[in-house]
Amino acid sequence: MTDALDRAATALGEATTVAIACHVNPDPDALGSTLGLSNHLRGMGKTTICSFPNEPFELPRWIDSLPGADALVPPDDMPKQPPVMVTCDVASMDRLAMLAPNAVRAKQLIWIDHHVSNEGLGSIPLIDPAASSTCEMVWRLLERLGGDVSVETAACLYAGLVTGTGRFQYQSVTPLTIRVAAQLREFPFDHTRLVQALYEDNSLGYLRVLAVALERATLEVDDDLLWTYLTQADLAEAGVEPNEVDDLIDVVRTAREADVTAVVKQQRDGRFKVSLRSKGSHDVATVASSFGGGGHRLAAGYTSTVALADTVERLRAALREPIRI
Repeated sequence: MTDALDRAATALGEATTVAIACHVNPDPDALGSTLGLSNHLRGMGKTTICSFPNEPFELPRWIDSLPGADALVPPDDMPKQPPVMVTCDVASMDRLAMLAPNAVRAKQLIWIDHHVSNEGLGSIPLIDPAASSTCEMVWRLLERLGGDVSVETAACLYAGLVTGTGRFQYQSVTPLTIRVAAQLREFPFDHTRLVQALYEDNSLGYLRVLAVALERATLEVDDDLLWTYLTQADLAEAGVEPNEVDDLIDVVRTAREADVTAVVKQQRDGRFKVSLRSKGSHDVATVASSFGGGGHRLAAGYTSTVALADTVERLRAALREPIRI
């Protein structure tokens, strides 16, 4: 990692324009690392262009809490052959969707990620599965880059650090994670308002769709699985967007009756996004990888192209494989 960090810092230091992309349906770790790096590079006098591959291109409700969002452009406006491109929190090339060709054509591709399923993509892969979050890794890169860290940069990285660690409760949290968080909290951003925007800003529609999902929760005792689902019709009736229910898994996973929890959400194109969590007895990254997805041992996901019933049955079959920890 030391050599890769130095190479990445050199490439970014020499660049005049940098394209930065994160994964589809970005969470605060993805956008926090993207905008945190963008803010810092702009402070060094560089031009940055940032995006993520959603169509339609809609910003998350909490985006106003992350300074520097003016750097975000629709994916079609990203440079097609960027001299330097950075990806943040992208576990696999398919998570870049329509921005994958831009990454492939980049002269220099810096790939910053912390997912254990990442295969080491990019000409400069900065991949550390032991890191708590991509924002933690970006902070290490900024230490190599030098320059003054702004309040705006610190706020973005702190947002990703808090959410990427589940408010510092996940297995990936290390003493280094806590030290980085303490350094970021030295900056005078409004910590309370930031956390409220990330965790305490749900709509009434979200609460109603949460009730629907909880009512449908199904326990598969033999597979040690608790799962539920939401359709596009459910979201439309409640008046919520798919990305508004990304945190629903964190409510369902609190049930003690099963090791593995799954929330299956229908996307606009009809496919199903499957979010997985494990309390420790299953490696859900291996399960997700078998379906073309990825993630961490205790938190992973993938996209299913088959019907809901088939999606659940295939998941149950995968959990019966001898992949227990």
